[in-house]
Formats: sequence, C-alpha cells, structure tokens
Amino acid sequence: MAELIKNIEKETVFKLAEQVKLEGGKVNSLTLAQTPATKITVFAIDADEGMSSHAAPGDALITVLEGTGEITVNGVPHQLGAGESIAMPAGAPHAVRGITPFKMLLVVVLAA
Repeated sequence: MAELIKNIEKETVFKLAEQVKLEGGKVNSLTLAQTPATKITVFAIDADEGMSSHAAPGDALITVLEGTGEITVNGVPHQLGAGESIAMPAGAPHAVRGITPFKMLLVVVLAA
C-alpha cells in the first residue's frame, strides 16, 4: 500500500510545529501528504516573510501552530495566533505574512 502521510515517523508522538525549522528571512515547508484530493503542508515563516496573493483550486484550512501570522482572504486581513484557524473557499485569493516568526498547518481539500 502507498504511503499517504510521509516525512514523519508513524506510531510516535511528536509536536507538529517541531517538524519544520524557522530560518531568518525564509519560508520553509514540509509536505506531509499530497494526493489528488488532499494536500497537507507545515510551514515555518519568518516575520515579514510570506506568500504573495494566490488562489488554491480547493477549499483550504490554515491553523497557526505558534507565533502570529496575517492571512489575507479576498482582500481582508485576519491576524491569527497559535491555536486559531481560518478556512478559505476554493478560488479565493489569499496571502500569508508573518507578523512574528510563526508556524502553520495548511490543509487543502480538492474535488475528487
């Protein structure tokens, strides 16, 4: 059977935020799953770094793991701290920026 979740050890307790490293002036990521229907990625984003406006072909869910980030959806900025989430509809333009260095989990669900 194909490995669906990758890049993390199975059957072991771990902290998701520790799976990706913060580096000054950078955006780092670790893909945990990528199938035709789902993409799961953990990001570490330094303060004042991020991703410019883009759109995803599926619904997306961002959960901040630590730090503070700004998620702009359809031109409206939202400040999220650790433990907070925001959902974005498919095709909605969105951007991500670190207010402080932060880490987030991104889940994108695509039509099968």
